[in-house]
Amino acid sequence: MTELLLVVEDDPTLRELLCASLRLAGFAVTPATTGAQALAEVRRERPDLIVLDVMLPDFDGFEVLRRLRRGEPPAPAGPPPVLFLTARDAAEDRIGGLTAGGDDYVTKPFNLEELILRIRAILRRTNGRQPEGRLTVGDLSLDPDSHHVTRGGRTVPLSPTEFSLLRVLMEHAGRVLTRRQLLDLVWHYDFGGDDSIVASYISYLRRKVDTDHPKLIHTVRGTGYVLRRPAR
Repeated sequence: MTELLLVVEDDPTLRELLCASLRLAGFAVTPATTGAQALAEVRRERPDLIVLDVMLPDFDGFEVLRRLRRGEPPAPAGPPPVLFLTARDAAEDRIGGLTAGGDDYVTKPFNLEELILRIRAILRRTNGRQPEGRLTVGDLSLDPDSHHVTRGGRTVPLSPTEFSLLRVLMEHAGRVLTRRQLLDLVWHYDFGGDDSIVASYISYLRRKVDTDHPKLIHTVRGTGYVLRRPAR
């Protein structure tokens, strides 16, 4: 099945280039020029992924993502994954985009081939595997079918990338995974991505999953990360 991408970009030249290139790469593409139009298209088209500019004429891409995460518009399967594509290359902007729930952050100017690889990597990790049985580690529970996560009975809202990372950690509970292994298992970066993104997402995940005791996600200094079952 052909994946549908929503490209949100107010620059007409770049928007046309992106749409044409992504169609040539085998995607179906719907364009949008404002944040409000983007939300309307999400409601109408239910895209598989959004390529989202940050600087838009009405409100910025971060606000678009915040509204999607709040359920505007409501989506039974949750909001689609988001790849930010922006000229804002400061570290605080990248951190802000990822913290808001973005799945990747690409700065302009960009390499078109790399952008397509990143899009495909996100789609693989969010759509590529068939649902399996519920995973449980201590009082942490993850349902791959409904994408529902709970800790101690409390619902834990996660972005698609955070969910994929937690799923991998839970599938390998008790086993230490290196950053490079996590980059491959979660991000599928065939072109060799920057493994610092792993540490960032581990931090985001801890803030949501490890607010209670005992802590489940542990750093193994000089090696990687492990999700350990609590001692009985």
